[in-house]
Amino acid sequence: MENAVAVRGLGITKTFGDIVALDQVDLNVARGRIHGLVGPNGAGKTTLLGLLLGLAVADSGSLEILGDPVGRTLAAPDGVSGFVDGPGLYPTLTAKQNLAALAGLRPRGARTAGIGEVLEEVGLAMVADDKVRGFSLGMRQRLGLAAALLTRPRLLVLDEPANGLDPSGKKQVHGVLNRLVADGATVILSSHRMDDLEALCSEVTILATGRVVFSGPLNKLSAEDRELDYRLRTSDPEAARKVARETPGVEVIEGSDAVARGDDLLVFRAQVAALDALIARVVRADIAVRELAPVVSPLEAAFLALTEQPAEGQSEPSHRPKHNLQEAGR
Repeated sequence: MENAVAVRGLGITKTFGDIVALDQVDLNVARGRIHGLVGPNGAGKTTLLGLLLGLAVADSGSLEILGDPVGRTLAAPDGVSGFVDGPGLYPTLTAKQNLAALAGLRPRGARTAGIGEVLEEVGLAMVADDKVRGFSLGMRQRLGLAAALLTRPRLLVLDEPANGLDPSGKKQVHGVLNRLVADGATVILSSHRMDDLEALCSEVTILATGRVVFSGPLNKLSAEDRELDYRLRTSDPEAARKVARETPGVEVIEGSDAVARGDDLLVFRAQVAALDALIARVVRADIAVRELAPVVSPLEAAFLALTEQPAEGQSEPSHRPKHNLQEAGR
């Protein structure tokens, strides 16, 4: 039976001089999933992606990719493709010429897709003969994705793939990634765009100061015992505000930015049970609910809580997760 795990890392440590980039990192990524990698600048994301792409080797720990242990030499593991720190492209060459140059570096007989095919997939077929130096950031990102698709990878590793994309380009990239996974591939992507991660990923790993502070399904981040801030737009804001003030477990936030702008929004903090009770009361009061959404998504809220940096003059935060989310994700 084929191994159900695409990536298995245990106790991965990587240092650069006196800097500990990764500190005893464990990572498990199931096959056929899109797995998100999240963390503030300097958390170790780029280093971890580099290890997966064979651009660096760990100082200690073990790493297994697509069922094979990773050795101590710098080489891309078989079946793995992607980019980190942006795709490397030749600005004086056309999109098609860039891909042809990269395809020429593949071993003879290696499984590759057609250049025209991958350009069509990422929505760049119309600019195939244009020089890359005239491309926008988003177009360069899509061309980098096309380059990664040339080998039809079983594991695709991407660093900020939606960087610079307009809504149309983002939709195109999301479609490509979802189709890859539907065909059995695995995707690991790093991004600061929480909306992209929530739209694409079934699981995420959050890093802070080189350590894993959470790894697991996204729904573990929205546990019912955690409070979130919500915004509520209704047909009668004043009546809804009165109902909210009378609902146990609901804290109305009067000084929110939305309220200050006069947006007729009710902003409040509540756990899931209190939220359910509030909406039921609002509906019974014949107040129409027109919008209900978290002010900050569960993923972003967890990110902020788990990677919170101290203000100047305060002590460094503990590496331990504040809400025990690492254990919850196991």
